[in-house]
Amino acid sequence: MDEQKKMVEEITSMEEDFAKWYTDIVKKADLADYSSVKGCMVIRPYGYAIWENIQRLLDARFKATGHENVYMPMFIPESLLQKEKDHVKGFAPEVAWVTHGGSEPLQERLCVRPTSETLFCEHYAATVHSHRDLPKLYNQWCSVVRWEKTTRPFLRTREFLWQEGHTAHATAQEAVEETERMLGVYADFCEQDLCMPVVKGKKTESDKFAGAVSTYAVEAMMHDGKALQAGTSHYFGDGFAKAFNIQYTDKNNKLTYVHQTSWGVSTRLIGAVIMSHGDNNGLVLPPAIAPIQIAILPIAQHKPGVLEKARELKERLGKSFRVKLDDSDNSPGWKFAEYEMKGVPLRLEIGPKDIEKDQCVLVRRDTREKTFAPLSELEAAAEKLLAELGASIYKAAKENMSKRTYACQTMDEITAALDKNGDGFVKAMWCGSEECEDTVKERTGVGSRCMPLGQESAGGACVCCGKAAAHLVYWGKAY
Repeated sequence: MDEQKKMVEEITSMEEDFAKWYTDIVKKADLADYSSVKGCMVIRPYGYAIWENIQRLLDARFKATGHENVYMPMFIPESLLQKEKDHVKGFAPEVAWVTHGGSEPLQERLCVRPTSETLFCEHYAATVHSHRDLPKLYNQWCSVVRWEKTTRPFLRTREFLWQEGHTAHATAQEAVEETERMLGVYADFCEQDLCMPVVKGKKTESDKFAGAVSTYAVEAMMHDGKALQAGTSHYFGDGFAKAFNIQYTDKNNKLTYVHQTSWGVSTRLIGAVIMSHGDNNGLVLPPAIAPIQIAILPIAQHKPGVLEKARELKERLGKSFRVKLDDSDNSPGWKFAEYEMKGVPLRLEIGPKDIEKDQCVLVRRDTREKTFAPLSELEAAAEKLLAELGASIYKAAKENMSKRTYACQTMDEITAALDKNGDGFVKAMWCGSEECEDTVKERTGVGSRCMPLGQESAGGACVCCGKAAAHLVYWGKAY
C-alpha cells in the first residue's frame, strides 16, 4: 500500500519530535491553519465540526443541570474591569485594548473580553433584587482574547473559542456545591465522551483564578507525560458581589450579597484529544465527537452494483451514525490513509466479493482489526465496535497515566523518577507554603497541578522542607 506508506511518512513520529508530530497532525488532518493575524488560527471545517460536537454534548449537560445560555458584549469598559482589583491585576498583562471607534478616539478604553465576570456582575447587579430571583444559572458560548506571547494551535492562541458558565446563588453552600457539580460535569464529559481520564482537584492559592476564593480543575495527561488543564471551575464567594454591589432581599427581608461561580472549557480540548489518543498515523477520535464515525469506502467501485450498494448502506447507517461515503476516484490506498489520518473510528469496505456474501468489512482505527459483518446485522456490529474503540482508547490513556504517575517523598526522588521514566505526574506531600511550592518547581521543573479531591494521603512530610504536611499534590510539567 504505497500511497498509505507515503501519507504516513508525512507525519513526524512522536518519539522523534512530539511538538512537530502535534503540529503535523493539526495541519495534515485539516484541523486548523495559520492566519495573517499573529497568534490566531483558522479553524478549518473538520476541526470546527469536532468543536461543534463538543459544544453540542456539553450544552446538553449544562441544560440538564438547569443552565440557560445568554450572550454578553465582547467589549468591557476599563472602569468596569477595574472594579475587582485582584481580577484586573490577574488579566492586565493579557488584555487587548480598543482605543478608537473609526477615526475618533474613545472617551474610555474598551478591553476585548479576556473573560466575562465583570459583565455578568454588572448584569446581576441590575437584575437580582430578591431571593426569588436566585439562583441565576447562565452559560455563554463565545470567543475571548488574551494576548499570549507564545502560541500553538488549539493549545494557546490569542483568540480562542470557549464556554464560560456564570452563576449567582443565595448562599455560600449553594455556590460551592455548584462549583463542585460543574467540575464533575467536566470530568464526566472528559472521561465518557472524550475517553480521556482526568484527575479532579483543587488548585493551590498561587495558582487559582484571579479574584476567586478557590479554583478547581480537571487535569489530563498527554502521551508525553505532560499535564493539560482540561477545564476549571471557580468559587468566588461574595468578593465580586461586594465590588459590584450585587445584593438581594432574603426571606427575612434582610439585604444580603450573592455568592458566585464561574467555570469554563475551550478549544484546547481538541489539542487534548490529539495528544491523548493520536498516533504516528494521525488522529484517533473518540466516537462521540468524531465528525465522521464511519467512512464507507467502495472497493472496485467501477464494477456493477458496488456504488449502488455503498449508497444504500450510507442511507441505512446515516439514520444512526455520522457517515461519509467516499466515491471519489482516489485509490483505495489513498482513502485508507486519508481517513486514518483524520481519525475516523470505523472504516467500512464493500466490494463485489462482499456483496456476493452479503457482508462488509469493518476496520477499527485504533487497532486496524478487521471484522466481517453480515449486512443484516450491520448497525449492531458498528455500534458494538464504536463502543469497544471508545473503551479501548480510554483504557490506553488510563494506563499511560498510571505508568507515568510517580509517588515521591523527596525532591531528589522526584528528579530521579523524571530522569529515569520521563515526564509524568508526581504525587508528593506539601506543607502549604508558597515558598516550598516555588522551590519544588525551581529545583525539579514540575509545578503544582492540583490537590486531588478525596485525598489519597492525609499525613506525611513536605517533599521540600520536611515539615508536617496535610496536602497531597499532583505535580507536573504542563501545556
